[in-house]
Amino acid sequence: MVQKLDYLQETPSQTAGPYVHIGLAPGAAGFEIYKHELGWDIAGPNAKGERIRVEGLVIDGTGSPVKDVLLEAWQANSDGNYAHPEGGGDVEEGFRGWGRVITNFETGEWAFETVKPGRTQGRNVGVQAPHINLWIVARGINVGLSTRLYFEDEVEANAADPVLNIIEWERRRATLIAKRSERDGQIVYRFDIKLQGEDETVFFDI
Repeated sequence: MVQKLDYLQETPSQTAGPYVHIGLAPGAAGFEIYKHELGWDIAGPNAKGERIRVEGLVIDGTGSPVKDVLLEAWQANSDGNYAHPEGGGDVEEGFRGWGRVITNFETGEWAFETVKPGRTQGRNVGVQAPHINLWIVARGINVGLSTRLYFEDEVEANAADPVLNIIEWERRRATLIAKRSERDGQIVYRFDIKLQGEDETVFFDI
């Protein structure tokens, strides 16, 4: 007699909100739990290299800004080394290379300050152009979205980047390029993330 096996059903997926900010960024939700909010200091005071500000919006399929997004960023230092035992080399004291920010509840704008990363050595893909990895989560997003931010002034490095070159269409690659400007003496990179629709940002399955 063959016994019939009972298999467990897949757990239903669930979106992140509305308590994601309380758990991951309590200060923004009005809870003063930490002296310094976890993940806001990406580079630290001792990091060398060009200091930059990165800012943008997360835009939904209707063209409206999403105002309850949490973003995590991780990056190499200006020498292309990550703050990890297998990160490629030494990093400055206090350099974390990881941060967490949320969008402004009124405007949807997000921003963080850091240092511009250098070229990195990929595990199996060779040298990569300077970039910042981003992870996005919000209500309505069942699985966090992973993307990359590249810099428009790194033309030569971008042209040779093995990950960018996986993307067949140049118009799609352009959704990963942050625009450089200067404001009040500070270098600013603008990177709007489009979740759906025309010029939707490229997201990676990792």
